[in-house]
Amino acid sequence: MATIISHSPAETFSMGEKLASSLRAGDVLALDGDLGAGKTQFIKGIAAGLGHTGAVTSPTFTLVHEYTGGRLPLYHFDFYRLDSDDDALRIGLDDYLAGGGIVAIEWAGKFPRLLPKGARRFQLRAGDGDVREISEA
Repeated sequence: MATIISHSPAETFSMGEKLASSLRAGDVLALDGDLGAGKTQFIKGIAAGLGHTGAVTSPTFTLVHEYTGGRLPLYHFDFYRLDSDDDALRIGLDDYLAGGGIVAIEWAGKFPRLLPKGARRFQLRAGDGDVREISEA
């Protein structure tokens, strides 16, 4: 995936859904972008593409959500409210990284040292209206 332009939340969802078909156990997705850039919508599509049928919401206040019942479990983190590497480790990041599922981290750029080598990095940018730019670094 290079840079893709989404023109709606539905397209952003669809892009995540398509990405899910290529994901394997142990993959780590590091997402960055301003508030409202589409990170959670992209992850909603990934969850759907993995076969999760329940609601997917941002873990801004809970810090991590677990989505199971699909082809692979999805562990959805949000580092926005964390202040240090230690905070991320205290919520069990290392255990999730070794857990055999997919780890998707919003605001991953806050603690880049915690990302394993090989993590796939995505930058999301909001444009005019519902336009979003999704780039894999």
